Amino acid sequence: MATLHQYDFLFAVGTIFAFLDAWNIGANDVANSWASSVSSRSVSYLQAMLGASVMEFSGALGVGGRVADTIRTKVVDIHAFDGQPALLMLGMVCAVIASSCYLTMATRLGMPVSTTHSILGGVLGMGVGALGPNAVTWVGYHPDGSVDIRGGVVQVFLAWIIAPVLSGAFGAIIFLATKYGVLLRSNPTARGLVLVPIYFWVTASLIVMLLIWKGGDYSVNLRDGQIPGVIIAAGAGWGLLMALFLVPWLYRVVVKEDWQLRAWHIFQGPFLLRRGPVPPPPADFQGIVRNFYEGHLTRDELDARRARYAAADDLEGQGQGHAAATKEDKVAAGSGASARSVDPADTAAATDAPRPHKSLIGPKPDGPWYSGAHVWWFLKWLVLRGVDQDVVSSQSEKSVLAGDVEEIHAHASHFDNRAEFLYTFLQVMTAAAASFTHGANDVANAVGPYASIYQIWRTAEIPGKQSNVPLWILAFGGTGIVLGLWTYGYHIMRNLGNRVTLMSPARGFSMELGSVITVIMATRLELPVSTTQCITGSIVGVGLCNGDWRAINWRMVAWIYLGWFITVPAAGLISGILMGFITYSPHW
Repeated sequence: MATLHQYDFLFAVGTIFAFLDAWNIGANDVANSWASSVSSRSVSYLQAMLGASVMEFSGALGVGGRVADTIRTKVVDIHAFDGQPALLMLGMVCAVIASSCYLTMATRLGMPVSTTHSILGGVLGMGVGALGPNAVTWVGYHPDGSVDIRGGVVQVFLAWIIAPVLSGAFGAIIFLATKYGVLLRSNPTARGLVLVPIYFWVTASLIVMLLIWKGGDYSVNLRDGQIPGVIIAAGAGWGLLMALFLVPWLYRVVVKEDWQLRAWHIFQGPFLLRRGPVPPPPADFQGIVRNFYEGHLTRDELDARRARYAAADDLEGQGQGHAAATKEDKVAAGSGASARSVDPADTAAATDAPRPHKSLIGPKPDGPWYSGAHVWWFLKWLVLRGVDQDVVSSQSEKSVLAGDVEEIHAHASHFDNRAEFLYTFLQVMTAAAASFTHGANDVANAVGPYASIYQIWRTAEIPGKQSNVPLWILAFGGTGIVLGLWTYGYHIMRNLGNRVTLMSPARGFSMELGSVITVIMATRLELPVSTTQCITGSIVGVGLCNGDWRAINWRMVAWIYLGWFITVPAAGLISGILMGFITYSPHW
């Protein structure tokens, strides 16, 4: 085993850009799992970042596929590099450089793109740059001569169709069932309480199915006939726990408005139903059920506000969006959100103006830069700047790409806040599961090529198609993902949330579950799909059921789709040009 110390510089460069690639996966891809949860106000942005950091890193390190496909994309035959391991090492360095540079540009521009297709484009480009187009597998074939859609460049084009169409259909079906089965009923809260355990049963079963079929660094010692029973039983057990413990707590908090209960009272379960009458709440009590439509105007409210501006000849005010809204407008936005609420308390809570964002960092203190207060503020700025963001409010800002977001939101229906609240727990569950499986599987986008670089540098041999990935490399990739998410994840999250369509907990849950179902089906059928394309398709599918087709920001959808379209050629060009320049440059 001879280490290629003459190529230490290639290993160093590969390490730097592999970490940048992992950082971009965190900043660009992880937002997919949590954008709808934050945008619907089910969780705060800080809570989402903490949850995503834990789930992504544990998924990457715990079940991140110690045996990983180090070539990842099946678009270049590694046997073409037999006898030239250093050339393959150089090619993987070029691929990682191209992927990380393209992802950096896409993330900065706010384009949610497929990180899987980014590294695929990098590997494709380096193959053409090193060996010409014949080295690339454009269409995969089975040994019997039949076409293999899991291999070759054709998988990219199939993913453009399969992922968004399937996830959009599943998301729409789930939301329509929720809309007509719960949200539009005369007493949606009571209907929702009955269905909550069933939702948890189905969701938990799907997550277990995903973990069994998609897998990671663990083995499932079950026969094919046993797997359905385990999936159904695990989901039923979880649904029963929710029926015994969560539903009584929700009943007391949401229906009875028991202001004395806290989260830890969930463990009292059925005993909560024996509590007596609820005493009058304190004067400053706001209630646990928040206004999920806070700051979003209905059609009538938006028309009324613009009519007032037009009557006053306030042309500037008509185009200011939320920034120009008066206190009266904000009150109207709140009251409209609770129009379907059956309790007057909702209306009272809704009339509050949108809550101001409370900064975690605080204002910059006066005094010299070396003073204790200034140093402490700077440390907080370094650590917390990426999560000290008001993502929800920024999604309503008018921009060239976003267009008139208020107009788009005005076409979406508003539902009862109490019924919406029931879906916050389900939404967090689906987001956490999606984040865990993303860390377990997509960490290989960064560490797969890097593992090849490391193994060639260490052994001077081309690794096998399936090679052991050291644990420290998985930790390396997981750390990069978490740092990218923590420092810059908000940028993509702003575009993938309310700027596409109006979000709420019931809508967000339908989107996330529709995306999870698509990933499960694609995994079982061995079809190549991207998590980015799944959640985007699901957002559009649910958005079409929001009100009418104008409830979707088609300009933003087109911008996102453009990012998918240019990913492979852009990354491939960067990698191919870089590889070709180095491979065919004069040698002295």
